[in-house]
Amino acid sequence: MSAPKVGEDPRIRDIMSRIRVVPDFPKPGIMFQDITTVLLDPKAFKDAINLFVERYKGRNISVVAGIEARGFIFGPPIALAIGAKFVPLRKPGKLPGEVISEDYELEYGKDCLQMHVGAVESKERALVVDDLIATGGTLCAAMNLLERAGAEVVECACLIELPDLKGRERLKGKPLYVLLEAH
Repeated sequence: MSAPKVGEDPRIRDIMSRIRVVPDFPKPGIMFQDITTVLLDPKAFKDAINLFVERYKGRNISVVAGIEARGFIFGPPIALAIGAKFVPLRKPGKLPGEVISEDYELEYGKDCLQMHVGAVESKERALVVDDLIATGGTLCAAMNLLERAGAEVVECACLIELPDLKGRERLKGKPLYVLLEAH
């Protein structure tokens, strides 16, 4: 599912107005979508959480998996509101104990996500949360990690999509819900 139309809900228009675009960060040519300005506005932040909660409440989701680091901002309040557990998906070396790992390709290199063994049980229904989808590599790695543990990934949810980078096409047909499209 694509992003709701800006005119559909005044909260979306308000959230969009709070996103700061930082040119040439972290490198020349990148138009960085800075969500920290949404977090500075309690109403906009709450509205973003509420829009996700309204979508996922009553969908029998038992796991909200947040991708390090900005998925940790949106994931826990969504999980609490819908009665699900929160599972952090972290970079290597950040989780104590036994983990499973998923390596993935980035535009300029490789990365890895890890999850605690036993954090997700077979047949649990999972939602993957991050702040933004660009090329889709990180979301794909998160889905692979959860599916390897036996979970059913119901959907991926992001605040922002960069549609020009075609990340949605890499999601193996899994639904993606976004609040805003950035161009």
